[in-house]
Amino acid sequence: MYGGRSAALPTFPWDTLSDVTALANSHPDGIVDLSVGTPVDPVAPVIRDALAAASSAPGYPTTAGTPGLRASAVAALARRYGITGVAASAVLPVIGTKELIAWLPTLLGLGGDDVVVIPELAYPTYEVGARLAGASWVRSDAPQRLDGAPPALVYLNSPSNPTGAILTAGELRALVGWARENGVLLVSDECYLGLGWDDTAPRSVLHPQVCDGDHTGLLAVHSLSKTSSLAGYRAGFVAGDAAVVAELLAVRKHAGMMVPTPVQAAMAAALEDDEHEHEQRDRYARRRALLLPALRAAGFTVDHSQGGLYLWATRGEACRQTLGWLAERGILVAPGEFYGPSGAQHVRVALTAPDERIAAAVDRLDPDR
Repeated sequence: MYGGRSAALPTFPWDTLSDVTALANSHPDGIVDLSVGTPVDPVAPVIRDALAAASSAPGYPTTAGTPGLRASAVAALARRYGITGVAASAVLPVIGTKELIAWLPTLLGLGGDDVVVIPELAYPTYEVGARLAGASWVRSDAPQRLDGAPPALVYLNSPSNPTGAILTAGELRALVGWARENGVLLVSDECYLGLGWDDTAPRSVLHPQVCDGDHTGLLAVHSLSKTSSLAGYRAGFVAGDAAVVAELLAVRKHAGMMVPTPVQAAMAAALEDDEHEHEQRDRYARRRALLLPALRAAGFTVDHSQGGLYLWATRGEACRQTLGWLAERGILVAPGEFYGPSGAQHVRVALTAPDERIAAAVDRLDPDR
């Protein structure tokens, strides 16, 4: 008998939005799709040029990544985020960070006797990864207070998807101390690390203020999808505990998990150029500055949302009801229930739409229209 793995997985969340998508699409001026975090802005020429220049690549790529890419990642972590002490051998490119998160428990050999902790409100792939490995999972923002034996792996996500909440350096430091005392691997998904708003500077789990420069038992997951609009390139990397990275590298070599050579060259160019990253951040800041007051004026309360690419909003009603209210105005968002039971009265509103569509959403939210 073949198959059966998909039966252990939840329904793909966005497959449940067909009715509200059709309603939003029926708007005379077209849909404003704020339901997903996919980039819409052009890839910077410096990145595209690097991809093209490396396009004659007949041989197999290196699983570990080119020396140039790993050096660029180390330098960017230090320059952009103040992360020091990362060895080039403790950096590993991945085929988009969703791939890594989905397969990380399996790559680490976790199974039925292991527990994975995911945030109360979380990117759905954390749960999917535990399911694929046959491990158990539990939702908690305070893993140190859970009963029973310590978990094998704990995911952090700051700034959070979906809420935009940011963990302070002190909160991260306390979690690092607990994890080390209990032999727990702490994996920090830092996809939105460079997107702190309102003068809030998110901290990496690898930052010296958090871990005193000791990366033992820590992994930081970094994506170029948001900072450089490279979602279509499937470009990311993981860094941290050199022994854990070496284990991942060994397994990934056998599994043929390799980032294509031209993409590795493009990643290095993206990591070496801060100008395009600043420009992209400014685009998101402008869109946020328009959408945030428009949602509040329309009667929404926006919670958290200090960082990242989303506004976590509520009208104090079931999220599917809010979804319909917005769809009637041609606006599609994601229901908070996608991210956990405690999101049942919230919706996630993405900043990833062209300026013209953001302006259309602001206009449609105007209570005086």
